[in-house]
Amino acid sequence: MAKQKTGYVCNECGADFMRWQGQCTECGAWNSITEVRLGAIKPKHSRADGYAGATQAAIIRLDQVDLQDVPRFSSGFSEFDRVLGGGIVPGSAILIGGHPGAGKSTLLLQMMCQLAASGGALYVTGEESLQQVAMRAQRLGLPMEHLNMLAETNVETICHLAQQALPRIMVIDSIQVMQLADIQSAPGSVSQVRESAAFLTRFAKQHNVAIIMVGHVTKDGSLAGPKVLEHCIDCSVMLDGDADGRYRTLRGTKNRFGAVNELGVFAMTGQGMKEVKNPSAIFLTRGKEDQSGSIVMVLWEGTRPLLVEIQGLVDYSPLNNPRRVTLGMEQNRISMLLAVMHRHAGIQMADQDVFVNVVGGVKVNETSADLATLLALVSSFRDKPLPNDLVVFGEVGLAGEIRPVPSGQERLKEAAKHGFKRAIVPKANAPKQAIAGMEVIGVTKLSEALEAI
Repeated sequence: MAKQKTGYVCNECGADFMRWQGQCTECGAWNSITEVRLGAIKPKHSRADGYAGATQAAIIRLDQVDLQDVPRFSSGFSEFDRVLGGGIVPGSAILIGGHPGAGKSTLLLQMMCQLAASGGALYVTGEESLQQVAMRAQRLGLPMEHLNMLAETNVETICHLAQQALPRIMVIDSIQVMQLADIQSAPGSVSQVRESAAFLTRFAKQHNVAIIMVGHVTKDGSLAGPKVLEHCIDCSVMLDGDADGRYRTLRGTKNRFGAVNELGVFAMTGQGMKEVKNPSAIFLTRGKEDQSGSIVMVLWEGTRPLLVEIQGLVDYSPLNNPRRVTLGMEQNRISMLLAVMHRHAGIQMADQDVFVNVVGGVKVNETSADLATLLALVSSFRDKPLPNDLVVFGEVGLAGEIRPVPSGQERLKEAAKHGFKRAIVPKANAPKQAIAGMEVIGVTKLSEALEAI
């Protein structure tokens, strides 16, 4: 009997090694190299074909490349189209991830039932039976007469049947259960996920079929499988949301056909996923009475402004090391902002517990929330409520200066649409022409912003 061939692959970057070692020399990760079994049968597809699916290679000049726009088609959800950059590109490979129960299968089933009425659509399920998918579609009241279904986990069989039907779009649910007969390892292993994704991506390019692959996530929220899985696909989106919450956010992390960090908001209802046309309204649930430690700021998510409420709570701490707890923001940045406020504004909170929360489960990744966070903490520390019609944004530097942020004019216009009357912003972001119904106060230092409230 022939000896089974084995190899070693890094789970983080997908690099191959001849033997096991503690650290991957390609990405620097520790204990990420695992042993995989290699098939003795030669793969039916050639690795030299590449992901682009070209069967005949030719060298051409850059100015000879056809620059006509790639036609897109709508997914049926404007929020989904926004995240993808304007719609689905034929022949693209899209990876959608999220925690269990986030609504990935529900969203894709709704989208496929709508697209099936106007063109070929194929839904491939590997985790659920056809009866389970049909029961969900019936419960949601979706049109079921046009959508083609397939329950299969073998990638070669799926592509063979899809080549005969030639659908416009195909969903693979999920990539972790797909397998190739040439690879002897179990489904979900590094080699199976990597080769299955490469095979499907190559099929999408060769036959101009848009493929959406569902991916599982790990404990820390990142996509399971090797990093090469994210490299070979065209778009990668994540569907986030608390299991007991109603709202879901769809965020793009990679997009070869549009901008990244776009945000789409959905609401999980009894009839499935519903689009939220005005996401700023759902994150502004403040009461009519002014409250200390609460303030509204304007985030910039992709190509849209988003109004969110930031809450700060400062309380005396009996501990030797006061707590710094943040939800939706980076904890280290809060510690840095507190040091800036002590040094340049003379407000010390070294003996106070500091809590910061972004209402609605929004994750703030940009620095435009610095000024709003500090003003919310000062409001709680002094027990001085801030006006409900006040909006604030701006970056705070280590020298106590207020730095401008991108798209300041669009942020102010969005705040004015929601009825805000006052705004404290960096002086460089103050508009040259007055905004009707809004007083804009431009500041250059942290002390000026504290005096303005």
